[in-house]
Amino acid sequence: MSEKTLTRMDLSEAVFREVGLSRNESAQLVETVLQHMSDALVRGETVKISSFGTFSVRDKSSRMGRNPKTGEEVPISPRRVLSFRPSHLMKDRVADGNAK
Repeated sequence: MSEKTLTRMDLSEAVFREVGLSRNESAQLVETVLQHMSDALVRGETVKISSFGTFSVRDKSSRMGRNPKTGEEVPISPRRVLSFRPSHLMKDRVADGNAK
């Protein structure tokens, strides 16, 4: 399994190579897309990218948890969490990549 991490720089470099924009324009395009996505998620909207997946924010209520080391019960405060659900096409593509 690969240990490489895909970074913003990698994405902007791919846009530079594939689309033909300048490096600065490519980096700005990637930043703009990521900014729009994060702004929508902060507003509580769902971000759906066709053939890739859906990002959404869920509100989790407070609950009682347990410290696994001591067994002591501790309250877990309510919070918002980001979730990602991959599309069926993405799931199949990743599964096919694992079969190689």
